[in-house]
Amino acid sequence: MIKSRSLLKRITLLVGISCMIMTNSGCTLFWGFFKDALIFSDFFGTTPLIPVSPYYSELIEDRYIREERYEKVPVLDPVEGEHAPLFCMDPPSDDEVMRALPDETGGGWSFLAETARNNVRIVVEPIVDRIDECRFFPLVGPARLHHCHYKCTIYYDKIIRSDWPVPFRHEDETVQVVYIDHDHLIRCAGPATPQ
Repeated sequence: MIKSRSLLKRITLLVGISCMIMTNSGCTLFWGFFKDALIFSDFFGTTPLIPVSPYYSELIEDRYIREERYEKVPVLDPVEGEHAPLFCMDPPSDDEVMRALPDETGGGWSFLAETARNNVRIVVEPIVDRIDECRFFPLVGPARLHHCHYKCTIYYDKIIRSDWPVPFRHEDETVQVVYIDHDHLIRCAGPATPQ
């Protein structure tokens, strides 16, 4: 009981002294930041500054990159000629394969629980390569669907480590398989025009 009263007195004294010093020293740390945020928001016509964690901004950037690069179906022009290449020529990139993996490394606490992938090796194998018959697709017109499916096997060393409260490190050889589709549309060539 005596210790808790003594601790309460010390905390009260510390808060009182810090309030007197902060207001009388000319320090504009809190009010100055708030005032400048309001001035900038009024000048630019936006809301005051809102701090955003780098984790959430990185999630948003990754979503836009994935949508722009990998989640759109391209529509290609018709392939002319008897010996035209009608086979899959664009295997998935390493970036696309790593983005398709479940995220086991994100969201950990630094020094408390970290997960990393080392010595990554990716093997890409084509599984399906076929072209459907010409049919009508809305917003595209007559086109053929070219199916390109790949099996991607990822070999890596999964490392789980922690430095506090009990330091440890666990390393495990891991294999994961991801299936990626690179389907695209090829417009059907119209009838040959007489010359």
